[in-house]
Amino acid sequence: MMYLKNNSNIELINFYKNQIENNFYKFWNKAVDRHNGGIFNCFNNTGTELISKNKYTWSQGRFVWIWSKLYELAKNGKLSLDTKSLNEDLDMTVTFLEKHIYLPNNNCAFLMDEKGNWLESSHGKGYDNSFYADCFVVLGFSAYARVFNNKHYAELALKTYKQIQKRLKDGNIKSEPYPIPNGYKFHSVPMIMLNVAGELALALKVFDIEKYEEVDADSCNYMNEIVQVFYNVDDGIINEVIGPDDISLKSVLCQHFNPGHVIEDMWFVLNLAQKKNNFNYISKAAKALKTAITIGWDDKYGGLLRFTDKIGGKPNGEQIGYAYEKLILETWDTKLWWPHSEMLYATLLAYSLTRDEEFISLYNMVHHYAFKTFPNENDEIGEWIQIRDRKGRPINKVVALPVKDPYHILRSMILILELLGEKLQN
Repeated sequence: MMYLKNNSNIELINFYKNQIENNFYKFWNKAVDRHNGGIFNCFNNTGTELISKNKYTWSQGRFVWIWSKLYELAKNGKLSLDTKSLNEDLDMTVTFLEKHIYLPNNNCAFLMDEKGNWLESSHGKGYDNSFYADCFVVLGFSAYARVFNNKHYAELALKTYKQIQKRLKDGNIKSEPYPIPNGYKFHSVPMIMLNVAGELALALKVFDIEKYEEVDADSCNYMNEIVQVFYNVDDGIINEVIGPDDISLKSVLCQHFNPGHVIEDMWFVLNLAQKKNNFNYISKAAKALKTAITIGWDDKYGGLLRFTDKIGGKPNGEQIGYAYEKLILETWDTKLWWPHSEMLYATLLAYSLTRDEEFISLYNMVHHYAFKTFPNENDEIGEWIQIRDRKGRPINKVVALPVKDPYHILRSMILILELLGEKLQN
């Protein structure tokens, strides 16, 4: 499917509308907890069995963002979904989260049972295991506040964001399921904070909250950190991990490359650089996007490898005893759903900003692979079988959290609809 002409835009819009309405929404609508609020998403990989009713705050925040955007599109006539049901689900969920997720230290609980009681998880002692959970709460509350014109949740998102900022400044963050070793810089931190600050700034601007300009400036600072600290100018590689000394630079941690993270982050950069008319960063992000796809694409079987070495192929380097190294080495050649869904949107966005037709070819390549490989063979289930081996065969493995997550695929499809709609109007 091409993106160059309006007719193909319409065709692609209808394709993604159908995917959302008759596949993904069908699956996730059945998973909503309409008794307590929130969503059940601890499914097996095929989506046939709910294996737990526990609720990871990480996924609940993501659900709020997705449902808010679906409501917005449906209200504007872009999707044929029940806005009343979406509204009710969201109202119940944000109320549930506000009531239950906040710990005495104002951080967010990592894991709850279905009624909101805090639980310890296998990812660490206590309830406060990952600042990423707090980040997704900010994302969800920001979208809800903006879409429903609810200032209270914009202010609550800002309060949570300030707490995250304080933890980052103090160096007091936990990042389960993969802790960050002391002295190391992980690309994932400015990456998620760029996204979080940008979404929060949109919500604060709606209500003219005075912190809007400060948070907007934060998003630019995170973008600067990504481009100026993690970006290799010569080859366009985004370093996933930067170590504190020469010895660490030879480690698996510092030598590995994460194509999916780079692809996702570069559309974060592209979006903000476009808003700020920063054409230098648009060019750098486009280059990094191409580099990530070139390094990450499996020429033998197709699709994006989960991890590679910076020069491609199996990750190499010395092992220095961190759990993340084991994950890299044991799962590097798996094919995960989320990098492919991110690549669908990132390549279309990059083309819209650069008019570089290579991005059309890259989009077509990932579209063909993703929709050949990931959809569930049982049309009655919907969703994708998300985790595959190198040859594309389904496997039962846990990725980060033991969940099937309602986020990356739907987010990419939502953003593609918005992007294509804008191009048609122009």
